[in-house]
Amino acid sequence: MIPGKDIKVGREDSPKEKYGSFALFDIEHFLRRILKNWYWFVFMLTIGYLVSWVYTKYYAQSIYASNLSLSVSNNTASYFTPNQSINFIWGQNGNQDGIYLKKMLLSRSHNEFLVKELDLFVNYSTKGVIKSTYLDKDDSPIFLQIDKKHLQQIDYPITIIPKGNGSYEVVLPEEGQSTSLYSYESEGYQSISSYNRPANKIIKVNEWYDSPNLRFRLLPNPALSKIKLDNIIINLSSVNNSVNEIISTTGVDFDKEIGTIMIITKKGYNLNSTVNFLNKSVTELQKKRLADKNTVNKNTEVYLQGNLSSIRKKLDSSANVLNYLKTSEKLYNIKDRDEKSLEAIKDLEAKKADIISKISSLNNIKNTLQSQNFDKMISTNAAGFEDGLFSASVTELKALYLKKREMAAIYKPNSEPMKEINRLIDDAKMSSSGTLRNYYTRYYDEINKIDRQVAEANSDLVTYPEKERRYLDAERGYNMIEATYNSLLGRQNEAQMKVATNQSDITVIDPAKNLGQSPIGPNVKATKAAIVFGLLLLPLLFILIGELLDSKIRNIKELLSATKIPLLGVIGNNTNENMLTVLEQSKSSVSESFRGIRANMRFLMNNDDEKGKVILITSSIGGEGKTYISINLASVIGLSDKKTILLGMDLRKPKIFGDFKIDNKYGISNYLTGEVSIEQIINKTKVPNLDVATSGPIPPNPSELLMSEKNIKFIDALREKYDYIIIDSPPVGLVADSYELMKQSDANIYVVRHEYTEKYMLKMITEKYHNDEIEHLGLIYNDYNTKQGYGYGYGYGYGYGYFDEDKNYKEPLLIKIRNKIQTIFNKK
Repeated sequence: MIPGKDIKVGREDSPKEKYGSFALFDIEHFLRRILKNWYWFVFMLTIGYLVSWVYTKYYAQSIYASNLSLSVSNNTASYFTPNQSINFIWGQNGNQDGIYLKKMLLSRSHNEFLVKELDLFVNYSTKGVIKSTYLDKDDSPIFLQIDKKHLQQIDYPITIIPKGNGSYEVVLPEEGQSTSLYSYESEGYQSISSYNRPANKIIKVNEWYDSPNLRFRLLPNPALSKIKLDNIIINLSSVNNSVNEIISTTGVDFDKEIGTIMIITKKGYNLNSTVNFLNKSVTELQKKRLADKNTVNKNTEVYLQGNLSSIRKKLDSSANVLNYLKTSEKLYNIKDRDEKSLEAIKDLEAKKADIISKISSLNNIKNTLQSQNFDKMISTNAAGFEDGLFSASVTELKALYLKKREMAAIYKPNSEPMKEINRLIDDAKMSSSGTLRNYYTRYYDEINKIDRQVAEANSDLVTYPEKERRYLDAERGYNMIEATYNSLLGRQNEAQMKVATNQSDITVIDPAKNLGQSPIGPNVKATKAAIVFGLLLLPLLFILIGELLDSKIRNIKELLSATKIPLLGVIGNNTNENMLTVLEQSKSSVSESFRGIRANMRFLMNNDDEKGKVILITSSIGGEGKTYISINLASVIGLSDKKTILLGMDLRKPKIFGDFKIDNKYGISNYLTGEVSIEQIINKTKVPNLDVATSGPIPPNPSELLMSEKNIKFIDALREKYDYIIIDSPPVGLVADSYELMKQSDANIYVVRHEYTEKYMLKMITEKYHNDEIEHLGLIYNDYNTKQGYGYGYGYGYGYGYFDEDKNYKEPLLIKIRNKIQTIFNKK
């Protein structure tokens, strides 16, 4: 049975069940194309390695990171450091004080203070032949100090070249001077008149450099720099850009085991710069934190001092009255004096005075809240209580007011976000006011209780004469004022003690240090790999695109699977100068392939009929080897002692006559038009059993001639005379002539050329075959390169000394290795 010949499918089955379709992508061919173009990958690998080496050596800027760890503790309530819950603001749980500090570290105000205080808007670097290296300020032998009252051009490289003896040459760019200059006082831009490029100038240390776009001086670095620099390049940045750069490169995390430990990370192009920044940033934060903690205590101290001054005056006045009564009225030694009742009244009135003092402090706190002047808030200790919830609610209220001011610049007053923030403010107000009301109620209840107790004690003193009672009242007034004074004095001492002994609740555990840390970026290995693989992907991408766009047939297995048409044989690449391969290279593998096709053809035809067999050969388009197959198939049949004639019926494009060196003056076209007889168009060849009838001159109506009754009779007449009639017919993809001729044929051969025939061209012939419009159809796969080593398995390989080609065959290295391994393992 012919390979690939399946049992005929009934008409009732759907076409999709009969035959398949070609794959859009041939992975096997794709891999072979990659191997075929290996030199492009080697070339790109070399280029990629060189590019990555140059990038790493001269362009990659190393990024460093340093860390600082600190602990945060807060044991006292404070309006400036939250200790309870403001989760709705920061969106965090737990360690709220740490979250607050994190926000401070990353806040604009904190980092803007550092930028201005430490001149972090001045950036230092040095440039080699190609690569620039960023410097820490301390690495530079000089510092640049700008005149902040003068307009400065930012993002404008200033090159400082040491000249020796404290002299430096200032070199500005050849172009790029701007008329839009930056003011470090207003932090905005201003325009000036156009000017010429400032000339290079040599200046001394501490000497001012003046130009329309710059004013600065160079200050010596007190610490001797260990780095010898040929040049120092200084760039000025705006305050805003400097702050944003710091915030974007600073990270704050919390220890997973101990939430009060913070780990601060700073990234930058210079390790010393990151170390110095972290240490300075935390130092300033400690100062700010301590100042915030002392603010309330200082406010309380000032408030109490004011009250003490007022109470002192009242105490002096009361003492004068009491002294007057003692000296003038001689009432200091009252007989039968009830000391027990008087002592009880004195204690009660001292308590009342203390409570009244606390109520006064409560009034101050209440008024401060209503006026939203939080920076003037006094400690709740002055009001006689310490309430963490109240402190948290005040902190929330302060943060909400700040948030509201920020949102007011974005949202309209009646917008939903503004309504929500107002609702939160009202809730915080209600919480803080409710706490104060509770203390007011408690204090007034205590005062009423004291008043009742005093009234009971006074009942025992009604028996005293009026003068004595007047002295006792004066004495009680003095004692009450004195108790108030002592109470305020005690609270003032407590506030002063807190200010004196207060310490920052931020403790540095591990300061930032330069320990020679390796760069964290860029990932040089990953960058190298990306460059190399990126360049390697280019040829791969081109091959892939070519493969996706390529619709040519390259795989015999896929061809048979998609068409379900029997395969008669595979013809290798023709190395002969003409098309007479079978006649001139009889021992070649190609000639042997034609002999195999000759043997397989009997499966296509009905061999019971004794008349000559007509074999029609066609293809999709020209150039697929249809004529080549016709000539050599006719030759191999003629050599098998079968009387054979080759008919050139491709009237539009005659070819056969050239290889057989036959005159094409008269041919089939002349016979069909009645100009000549059959005998005049039949030509003998050097093969005794092979005759050839050429096409003849190109007629104006080839289709009509081929489909004429005379042509049918012509073929029938040849059946009586020859065993085989081989018809080289027109390609079916261009004209329909061959379909008509197939009605007269006993076998039809369709030629498919390797890497030439388009897949879509086989659709029509496949459909006609499976719809039983064409019978006795077989395929020949032409021009197949056996060295590719893939396909259905037909054809012949080289290297066995059997064919003519084997004398020039060189066994591939991989085959040699494979054979050697097989030899070793096959030894017994």
